[in-house]
Amino acid sequence: MLLPFFTPNIIEAGCDEAGRGCLAGPVFAAAVVLPADFSNDLLNDSKQLTEKQRYALRPIIEQSAVAWAVATVSAGEIDEINILNASILAMHRAVEKLTVRPEHLIIDGNRFKKYKDIPHDTVVKGDGKYMSIAAASILAKTYRDDYMMQLHEKFPQYAWDVNKGYPTKKHRQAIAEYGPSEWHRMTFRLL
Repeated sequence: MLLPFFTPNIIEAGCDEAGRGCLAGPVFAAAVVLPADFSNDLLNDSKQLTEKQRYALRPIIEQSAVAWAVATVSAGEIDEINILNASILAMHRAVEKLTVRPEHLIIDGNRFKKYKDIPHDTVVKGDGKYMSIAAASILAKTYRDDYMMQLHEKFPQYAWDVNKGYPTKKHRQAIAEYGPSEWHRMTFRLL
């Protein structure tokens, strides 16, 4: 059972990212502010849900949320600033896009850099503990998957429709055969 909030009676946004371990594509992050009375029995960490469940929850989250936003950091930016900094930057960009300013942020994981003057807490495995982080994990994952499906149309040899950019054996074989694309993260161990 997920908890509704970390700090009661304030505007709190949950933040999470998707695609951190990928060899290709941007890292995506989402920030979600849920209403205090939000409840959904299916809502959970996106990794605990099927693809069908994630896509069923996405419109529910988007319609129910007080505010939500998704943002990205490109493969090129990841190569420049590293994946940890890129993940944090993507979360900052998502918070920046929210139509409601949060008074507190809860971040999935154990690393974050302060965003402006908004207090924050990091929560290890927070996407399995708090509803707003779980909601953010679902938005980040589904929007990233959609993006990788679009890239697959242009670069079918890498099978991004199946692996979404993650380091599978077939993905690495395709990099060895065709070389990396403009969407690959050149600072990652591609082979």
